[in-house]
Formats: sequence, structure tokens, C-alpha cells
Amino acid sequence: MVVGEMVQETELVVVGAGPGGYTAALRAAELGIQIVLVEARPFLGGVCLHEGCIPSKALLHAAEVIKEAKLASTFGLHFGDPKIDLNQLRNWKEGVTNKLAAGIVGMCKSAKVETMVGKAIFQDSTSLRVDKEGESSVRLKFKHAIIATGSRPVKLTKLFKKADDSKSSRILDSTSALTIEKIPQNLLIVGGGYIGLEMGTVYAALGSAVTVVEMTDGLLPGVDLDLVKPLANHLQTVFKQILLSTTVVSLEDVGDGVQCVFAGGEGSPKTAKFDRVLIAVGRQPNSDGLGLESTQVQLNEHGFVKIDQYCRTTDKRIYAIGDVSGQPMLAHRAMRQGQVVAEVIAGNPAAFDNRAIPAVVFTEPEIAWCGLTELEAKAKNEKIGVAKFPWSASGRAMTLAEPIGQTKIIYAPESQLILGMGVVGARAGELIAEGVLAIESGAVLEDLLVTIHPHPTLSETIAEAVAVARRREERASRSQVIKD
Repeated sequence: MVVGEMVQETELVVVGAGPGGYTAALRAAELGIQIVLVEARPFLGGVCLHEGCIPSKALLHAAEVIKEAKLASTFGLHFGDPKIDLNQLRNWKEGVTNKLAAGIVGMCKSAKVETMVGKAIFQDSTSLRVDKEGESSVRLKFKHAIIATGSRPVKLTKLFKKADDSKSSRILDSTSALTIEKIPQNLLIVGGGYIGLEMGTVYAALGSAVTVVEMTDGLLPGVDLDLVKPLANHLQTVFKQILLSTTVVSLEDVGDGVQCVFAGGEGSPKTAKFDRVLIAVGRQPNSDGLGLESTQVQLNEHGFVKIDQYCRTTDKRIYAIGDVSGQPMLAHRAMRQGQVVAEVIAGNPAAFDNRAIPAVVFTEPEIAWCGLTELEAKAKNEKIGVAKFPWSASGRAMTLAEPIGQTKIIYAPESQLILGMGVVGARAGELIAEGVLAIESGAVLEDLLVTIHPHPTLSETIAEAVAVARRREERASRSQVIKD
């Protein structure tokens, strides 16, 4: 024990106050568990609230408003070019996050969750030290602990010609890009995943000429191609360039920009200079520097904490949730895991056994999916049925001037069990929950078909896609009867 170190005992300590951490803490408090919530930074909410989900969606809303204003001219409403006040835009974005953060603080106080600011380092399987800046450390002895430390952007340091270039203000990651300090005339985004495309959408709307470089042969690797295609076609008109099957060989800050060297990709430039470069190639778990080597917690080859269906690590007293515990690295997965762990610690029957975790890409148009995808079914050689309904036939999509999109249902032909759903189009993220519920509840095609969807709405496209599936299966059944 360090001299001057205070000692405190608690039933449960949660390390990390992001969506998973504060959700676990609040639920545990409701269940009567004594808890201390430890956060390294002086605010609650984690990356999602301050450096990810919420601020990016606030900026994407601003981008959507700009797009809608331009689109309005097609039906007789004419607006001038937008006048962008970056200071006011930043203040509004920060006002949103600050209000939500204050709400979390209020909920923790009401639930009597003790919060502590400091860096947590495990000493063994029953205690950890919290180092507080300018104060004495606190040694927390616990019966249970939850690791909810999240993730951080991957840094491609090997690309920089000079070591200092990685610290250049011209090199952005998903965190610094959200500050919107200025609108670069030319922006290169390294990575064609959801973070790169969302931030590219924001900067393009604000006036940047955006170039995206992706090492694979398509955007959003791993997402069904028919969902990606409408987005890719639209982004071709929004971005300056999309360079596929292309890698970045090197980056160098040359004073008035960043000189980039490329390789591969038919028609890709060999070199080009950009005002700013955003590196958005993924995130890595914050599992280092926690003192986990002093416990029995094990990590996998990618640095994620190994967990079981109860989110318990290989150390029976310690649990892990959220990004630090593996893919998919999504806030709503973390929140569900947080609820599960609180229940497990309280002795209630619970497990993280959800059948569908929805994913949403908040671009223009949005893409959302859940359950089994066509790519996964093909990889597993699994027999599936796929039915699609184009939004060009949706009355509501037409009245919104958003006819680009489709809804598709993936199902088991014999049982007609709903296996997956995918949506591309406006507000896709708001529609996908019906697919999640269908999968979790074991619904079949008929269940969705007889559910009355309000008219005219985009939700009708779900029922229409199911109707396509039913007609197909009825034709197949009649054909089989005739054949027999």
C-alpha cells in the first residue's frame, strides 16, 4: 500500500463511465448493490457522448439540414446558400453533449451511485488503485468489478515519414475531426468504414472537397452489397473522389498540407496533397495500462478482454462490457451488457444471449441491418430466402423526396422464420428495431404481415417486403404441388 493512500471498500466497482459503465452502475444501484463508478476523465458519458455517437450525429443533422435545403428547390422552395458559423455550430453541438452529461450526473446522484474521478489500476483480483490528480490515491477493495473502459482510434504511425507528423494538427482522428476547427478545402479520409463515411458526409456538406481511400474493393466492408450500392452511388455525387482497392503508402506534413503517396487502385493518383487527413481505420480496446496482468483476466490476440455469455472474464470476480470486450463495438451492445452484468451480480437469471444486435450507418442515405446478412449466409452456405421492396414504390418515401432505398427481409424458406433485415434509406436506423424485435421473438413472415403498419409511413416497406416473400413462397409451394 502506498503511503498516504486511502482505503475504501465497496461491493461493486465499475471502471469507465461510458454507456455500458453508467448503465451497469444505475441498474446495479436499482438492485440494491453498493457501487463506485470510476472515470479517468472529469465527465461522465464516455467516448459515445463526448467524442463519438452524439456529437457526430449532431453534426450529421446539420449536414442533413443543408442537404434538405438544397433538395427543397425541386419542389418549389428556394433557399440561398447556407452561411455557416462554425463557432455557433460547435457551441450547439457541445450544448447537446453537456446537457446529456449533466443528465447522467443527475441520474447517478439520484440513484446514490458514488462517482470517482481518477485512473484505475488493478492491484489484484480484489482491489484496484485510483490515482487522482493532485490528491491522494484511493485503494478500492471490491467483491466484483466491471471493466468498461471502451476504445480509442487506431493510429497508423508507420505511415508517417517523420515521427512528428503523427502529432501534426493536419492529421485528424475521429475525435479531433469532431471539433470542426476549420473547414479544409481538400480533405482525405483514410478508411471507407462507417466513421469515415459519416465524417466525410459532414465535411462535404460544410464545403470540403472530400476524397475517400479504401483498401478493399468496396465501401463499408462486410455490409451486404445491395445495401451499400445506393449509398455508394450517392456519395459519388457528394465526394470529390472515392478510391477503392487503394492503400496509403506514406503521409508527410510539408508545411502547407499533407503529401500523400498511394499504391494500387486503377485510376488512383500516385501522389496528392491535402489540407487535412482524417485517419478512420477502426478502433482498438482500452485494455492496456489497467494493471490486468495483476489479475487472472486474459486478453485475446487483438487486445480484447475474453468474456463468457455472462460477460464474466477469466477472473471470476471481474466482468467486462462494451468495446473493451470485443465486436461489435457499439454503444447499445455495451448498454445491454451492462444491464446483464448488474442482474448477474445481483443473483438474478440473466445472460448476454441476444440473437440480433442492430447496426446503423448514419450517412445520407442511412443503412441499418440486424441478424443474419446475405454475406454471412453465403459464407456459412446457409439456405435463405431474400425479399426486397424498393422505396421508389413507397408513397411516404416519395412525399419525403427520398425514394432512394429499399427494405429487405432475410428468412428461412421452410420455417419462414425471420433471420435478418436490412434497410437503406432515410431514417433506416429508426426502422431497424422492428427487425430486431422480430428476430428476438422468433417471428415468422406471417407475424409481420398481419401486423398493421400505419399508412403512409416508411415502416410499411417492412410489411411490403414480407408480402413479396410470402408471394414468392406461395408460388414455390404451388409449383411443387403441380410437380408432385
